Amino acid sequence: MRFLCADMAMAQAIHPPAPEAEPEPARDMDGIVQAIAMTVEMRDPYTAGHQRRVSKLAQAIAREMGLSEDLVEGIRIAGILHDIGKISVPGEILSKPGRISPSEMAIIRAHPHAGFEILKGIDFHWPVAQAVLQHHERMDGSGYGAGLRGNDILQEARILGIADVVEAMASHRPYRPALGVTSALGEISRGSGGHYWAEAVAACLSLFNRKQFTLE
Repeated sequence: MRFLCADMAMAQAIHPPAPEAEPEPARDMDGIVQAIAMTVEMRDPYTAGHQRRVSKLAQAIAREMGLSEDLVEGIRIAGILHDIGKISVPGEILSKPGRISPSEMAIIRAHPHAGFEILKGIDFHWPVAQAVLQHHERMDGSGYGAGLRGNDILQEARILGIADVVEAMASHRPYRPALGVTSALGEISRGSGGHYWAEAVAACLSLFNRKQFTLE
């Protein structure tokens, strides 16, 4: 037995155990997320780039706020998928260079619910479908889907909403040029405690003003 143990110890020293692989369910879930996101990217490259940048910023905001890594991971996934419902919006509306009509805006505003319908049957570990559904709600009830207010809005959705606004304003849109990060930060600063969750706004401002965060 002594010789067997010694042989095993020597074998481990020569061939150390491989690092533990990512758990199979985690790999499977990430594969599902990437596959769903790819459906948007193939149809609308702008939306795909937007989703990735929103996900990056939302994760950073959550970490700056000191939220748990488990919650950060849920926000990462919700960010990647938050505009998946735009696959229900006709391409000519998404890429329209001129003013959006009220009827077209109504179609666009239905995308959070469409995203929820796509995602609700997937057994995520986090409330991803609900965060997608709520990401255009606002703390003062002025947002859309259901006009939720305050703590009725998931914190994941509150963070996503801020990241979404910053990225959208800072980036080019078919109907206007990029407004820039400075304008975007001014918008969330003015809306802090009203439209937007004050703690998350403070974290976002800290990232850009003190930690040189970039969207790319």
